[in-house]
Amino acid sequence: MKKCILVVVDSLGCGDAPDASKYNKLGANTVKNVSVKVNGLALPNFDLLGLNEVTEIKGLNSKNIRGSYGKLTPRSINNDSTTGHWELAGVVSENAFTLYPDGFPEEIISEIVKETNYEFIGNKHASGTEIIAELGGEHLESKKLILYTSGDSVFQIAAHEDIISLKELYIICSIARNILDKYRIGRVIARPFIGNEGKFIRTYDRKDFGMSPPEGTILQLLSENGYSTLGIGKIMDLFGTNYLSQYMHTEGDEDGMRILIKSLNADNYDFTFVNLVDCDMLYGHREDPKGYAKGLELIDKYLGILINQIDKDDLLLITGDHGNDPTDGDTDHTREYVPILAYNKQSGSVDLNTRASFTDVGKTIADFFNLKNNIYGTSFLKKIIK
Repeated sequence: MKKCILVVVDSLGCGDAPDASKYNKLGANTVKNVSVKVNGLALPNFDLLGLNEVTEIKGLNSKNIRGSYGKLTPRSINNDSTTGHWELAGVVSENAFTLYPDGFPEEIISEIVKETNYEFIGNKHASGTEIIAELGGEHLESKKLILYTSGDSVFQIAAHEDIISLKELYIICSIARNILDKYRIGRVIARPFIGNEGKFIRTYDRKDFGMSPPEGTILQLLSENGYSTLGIGKIMDLFGTNYLSQYMHTEGDEDGMRILIKSLNADNYDFTFVNLVDCDMLYGHREDPKGYAKGLELIDKYLGILINQIDKDDLLLITGDHGNDPTDGDTDHTREYVPILAYNKQSGSVDLNTRASFTDVGKTIADFFNLKNNIYGTSFLKKIIK
């Protein structure tokens, strides 16, 4: 039974997209700029798959490439994980999520306060680690929840686990999600943290409450045609669970890669969809290129295991969902091309060039499983599997 594995390295950008100036200042290239900042990356397995052919990366030399490589152009409105993943799954988002870069209006806040019986402090654009450092002490004293946003359409609620239990925080976020649909806010995000003032630590119990995905994603097509699907990491938060046969929460990228490798040994899912969030959450948003480099090198180590483990008929796809250049002086996402790396043991190395849309990934997966579909885009399957 042939399998397809799609791994999304959250924020793995590779240079300004054509419309980048509408979203951020120009000059972003997440993976290249990280490599320069740390004086070279050690990514032998990414190199083997052709990442250095997509954008020049210090430390890689592109010898003996065994994978196919190219880059994907974002077409969806907005620049975040939700629309990025939906587009990879085959659906271009034409309608923008609503942004509130200066905080949310009283109309929204008062409605959520009324329904949850909790008040908020903060309500501004902020880095998650910085705002809990700034307001964590006040939160402990007042019991008011910390609310913040970013350059994305996100309503983020941070709370200390000694003040609000995880279960209660998730209930609050679920109530907020139901209210915020009418305002087209992309995600409500629970941001639990622990520790003492001056030493607060965010946990891996973050949970995203996204808007329902549009019709026609590759997950829906696979499920409705009897194929089994596994979501690892944020996939269940971004797509819901209706079209996932199984889904698993992760405690970071190493845990995610271990779960993926274990599942390939123990289970027989036709399609596995993986999100690896650490490079974005821990390093991109915190402007930490050294951490970002270590995050990529960790993923690369497990890629070596994964490449050796997949069967000859399997298809491995590796990509990103947006950029988040940790060298640009800004904590928000960057509007970038993302790499597309494809590997099949029976195929050679092919230049997939610059693709017109992320949806080419969903189209290729549909082609791999011989699914009739209306996905916008062009499959590159025949280029990599003869």
